[in-house]
Amino acid sequence: MLSKAAQILDCLDPGVESYRLSELAQLTGLPKPTVHRLAADLVRLGWLERSGVRYRLGAKLFELGSRVPRRRDLREAALPFLQDLFEATRETVHLGVREGREVVYLERIHGHDALRLPSRIGGSLPLSCTAVGKALLAFSGTELTDEVLAGPLPSLTAHSLTDPARLRAALEKTQVAGLAYEEEEAAEGVSCIAAPVFADGAAVAALSVAVPRERFSAARLAPAVRTAALGLSRTLRGGRTEVGAGFG
Repeated sequence: MLSKAAQILDCLDPGVESYRLSELAQLTGLPKPTVHRLAADLVRLGWLERSGVRYRLGAKLFELGSRVPRRRDLREAALPFLQDLFEATRETVHLGVREGREVVYLERIHGHDALRLPSRIGGSLPLSCTAVGKALLAFSGTELTDEVLAGPLPSLTAHSLTDPARLRAALEKTQVAGLAYEEEEAAEGVSCIAAPVFADGAAVAALSVAVPRERFSAARLAPAVRTAALGLSRTLRGGRTEVGAGFG
């Protein structure tokens, strides 16, 4: 029963507001009566919320996620640097970590005119479609890189890199420059630049800045994102917070 309940939670996309029971049954492949019974239990626990005939993720999950020590400590250590990065650029900034082949967003700061982005706190996106993901993938070892490049590579927009050779070239450039770029690969009209954050010799997170494509300037944004990532890396290396390298 627990594994089936997990199937229901895993199929919920943060980008989708809510689901009907029939949609949950279709996504999980579970019988509708089973989904109905489990959904009722999840609502009672606060892991799902019900509005009429539709279900969505519950606030209790966010509360539980915020208790995870590594992520909580990393987010708390990163917040001052994220705030500095936002103040320096006045653009949307992200903090993300890797889980398997995806980047999970732990924090996002934006102004009043927020970009329409698929990234959400607690949500995940493919590593290959985001600057944060590329920054993490480039420094996660050849085994994972080869696994991802073996494909198929996911596509979020018409600009997403689905050619393994092009993605490999982008990752090699990231390894040399210490910066990853994304041009409308996760959202149309949006470009992004990211830098990895290191602790104990491994990339444990990445910081990014996302801007409308027409005003993207690497010369303006690169020093700011690089400075923020280096500052957070120094904080983590200094032992002021305990963050392990095992985020996936």
